[in-house]
Amino acid sequence: MVSIVAISGLSQGMLLPAIAMIFEAKGVSSSVNGLHATALYIGILVISPFLEKPMQRFGMKPVIMLGGFMVVTSLFFFTQTFSFWIWFALRFIVGVGDHMLHVGTQTWITTSSDPHRVGRNVSIYGVSFSAGFAIGPYLASTVSYGLATPFMISTVLCLIGWLLMIPTQNTFPEQEMAEKKGSSVIRYKKVLQLSWLALLAPFVYGLLEAMLNSNLPVYGLRNGLTIEQISFLLPVFSIGGILTQIPLGVLSDTIGRRTVLTWVFGVGALLFMLAAAGEQHYWLQLLCVFLAGMVVGSTFSMGLGFMTDTLPKYLLPAGNILCGIAFSLGSITGPIFGGIFIEYLTGISFYISISLLLGAVCLIYITRTRRQESPINKKRIENF
Repeated sequence: MVSIVAISGLSQGMLLPAIAMIFEAKGVSSSVNGLHATALYIGILVISPFLEKPMQRFGMKPVIMLGGFMVVTSLFFFTQTFSFWIWFALRFIVGVGDHMLHVGTQTWITTSSDPHRVGRNVSIYGVSFSAGFAIGPYLASTVSYGLATPFMISTVLCLIGWLLMIPTQNTFPEQEMAEKKGSSVIRYKKVLQLSWLALLAPFVYGLLEAMLNSNLPVYGLRNGLTIEQISFLLPVFSIGGILTQIPLGVLSDTIGRRTVLTWVFGVGALLFMLAAAGEQHYWLQLLCVFLAGMVVGSTFSMGLGFMTDTLPKYLLPAGNILCGIAFSLGSITGPIFGGIFIEYLTGISFYISISLLLGAVCLIYITRTRRQESPINKKRIENF
């Protein structure tokens, strides 16, 4: 599962810059290029409501295998034609397949992990995806050897990861309690009532990641940064998150996910405020973004762990689906929010928008009544 998640991250990290570079070379406008990129997240949103029932009926392995197969075949067909709308459809299918793969692996991990090791196990999952996603842009650079090159390499790697899943045994989420507790809509409603605070973390991570990758290059170029400087600035956030994700996950197992997330959002807000104050000095800006990645780069996996703490097991499939939806909504709205900020607040640093966002979420976590994050609490909400 770790290998297939890493390779899935690599394929996603490759697609965005590779297709953007190809479209730019073909004369496609930046706005249309950005619209094309939303196809993947639209695929995630479309498939999300339909994943819970197949996992309960067929198990998690068939969902993961089908999703991986859709990704492999879609990447292969990228090499067979060049068409704006065909590539849009293929991107959509990659989004559907990737989400099936991730919901299946997330549910597998969260339902089978010991309650005292959830943070560590989920953080390993997060590191594997982040590492693949960070390598993806380097794979995209092979487009200089031909349009099909990055897609062919990614197809072969994803096929290897898919084959490695074949020997694993199938497993099922808890079904009996889920059937007693009503329809999928009722379960989604219960997840939102019990775990909306946890869902804020993947939403903010998706929004932040999309703002940094989509808006920061534009802001940097307008403020005198070179393309080379921006190419170093963007990966350091992901690298920082990879370095600290497992230690923070283990720490959250000890002192609680909610406590760690509160501090993470607060310190992240201060670091981006410092980046805004020192953005005239490139190396200070680079250091602040790196340190912010070390702090905030694990919010998706910790949000996933926090969601696991606050839900009974029969709600975990629905909870994992809603985590994916929250991340996708953040990824879609992030560039819009960042673009508006850059366009209309020209005298204010772009980093201020991120600092205000993280600060607001930190305040929400502080003001909420603390929930117990223990197996005892999970038993208390089983009858919800």
